Amino acid sequence: MQFAPNLSERLARARADLRMGLPVVMSKSGESALVVSAETLSAEMLAKLRASDTELLLAITTRRAETLKARAYDSNVARVRVPADTDINWIHSIADPADDLASPMKGPLNTLREGASCIARSAVSLAKAARLLPAAVMLPIENGAEFAASNDLTYIALENAEAEILSRSPLSAVAAARVPLEVSEAGRLHVFRPDDGGEEHYAIEIGRPDRSKPVLCRLHSACFTGDLMGSLKCDCGPQLRAALAQMGHEGAGVLLYLNQEGRGIGLANKMRAYSLQDQGFDTVEANHRLGFEDDERDFRLGAEILKELGFSSVNLMTNNPAKVAMMEATGISVDTRVPLKVGENAHNRAYLATKAAKSGHIL
Repeated sequence: MQFAPNLSERLARARADLRMGLPVVMSKSGESALVVSAETLSAEMLAKLRASDTELLLAITTRRAETLKARAYDSNVARVRVPADTDINWIHSIADPADDLASPMKGPLNTLREGASCIARSAVSLAKAARLLPAAVMLPIENGAEFAASNDLTYIALENAEAEILSRSPLSAVAAARVPLEVSEAGRLHVFRPDDGGEEHYAIEIGRPDRSKPVLCRLHSACFTGDLMGSLKCDCGPQLRAALAQMGHEGAGVLLYLNQEGRGIGLANKMRAYSLQDQGFDTVEANHRLGFEDDERDFRLGAEILKELGFSSVNLMTNNPAKVAMMEATGISVDTRVPLKVGENAHNRAYLATKAAKSGHIL
C-alpha cells in the first residue's frame, strides 16, 4: 500500500515550505536546482547556499525586471546572477520594491541568456501560488532527486508538474447551511474547497433562485480592508453591500465570494502595493513593480461554483467586462450586465479612474 503524496499534495507541501523559508528541489530534463523564496530567505539559509562554489541565481518576473532595467531574455522570467559579494539585503531589495525610490541604483544587473529557464519560471509561479513575492533564489545542483531524498526536502519533477503548478484545482462542495442575513432572512452559505488544499471560496444564496432562469449574481473578490474594515481606498465594501441589498430586495440572488485578495496577489502583497501607491504609483504600476500582472485572479472559479449550484445563466452585477467574457467563455450565459456604481469618494477617485483607463472597467 502506497502512502506517498500525489502531485497536487506534493505541490501544496512545496508552497508551505517556501512560505517557511525552506528550500524545495526542482528538476527537468536532467537539470536540477535548490529553490528558496527570496522573501522568506534567511541569512542562515543564504550562508548554506553560498557554501557551494556554484553561482546563485535570482529568478524574477519580466514585470519586475523591467522596473529594474534588467534584460529578461526569457518569455516571462529573468534569471539574475547574484554577485558573490552581496548580502541578503541586496536579494530582498531586488525582490521587494519597497525602497526602489530611496535606493534606485541596484544594478546594473547581469541576467542569464543561455540555458533553459523552465525551473526559474516554475519557481516564480510556485512563489506566486504561495502568495509570496514572485521571486526565488536558485542554486543549480546535481542529482536533484537524490539530493532531496538525502536532505528530506520536497522534490518536484517538472516534467509532470509544470502544467499542474499553473492549473486551477477542482472545487468540492464541503458544507451548506441557512444563515439569516440583514438583507434577507432567507440566506444560505455554501462552502467550496479546492482539492489542492488552497483557500476556500463561498457562495451566498439569497432566497430560492429558479435554476431555469438567469440569476442575479455578483462575482466578488475578497477585500479584507474594504469589506471588513470599511477602507475608503477602494469601492469593494460598498459594492458587496449594495449587491447583497439588491438581492435581498428582489428576493433572490447568488453572491460568489472568492478568496482572491488584492486581485489574486494576497493581502500582504496588496499592502505592499498600497505602500507603493503612497509613493505615487497607481494601482497597476504598483502591481507591475512588485512583479505581478494587472490582475492575477482566476474568475473561472466563479463559473465552476455556479455550475455546481445548478445555474447556467446570470444577470451579472459588475463594471468589469473581463468578468462577463470569462463567464461566457466558461459556459455561463450572461443575460444582462447589471452596473454596480457605488462607493466613489475622494480617497479612491484616482484608483477608480485607473481601473477605467487601464483595466477597462465601465465606470
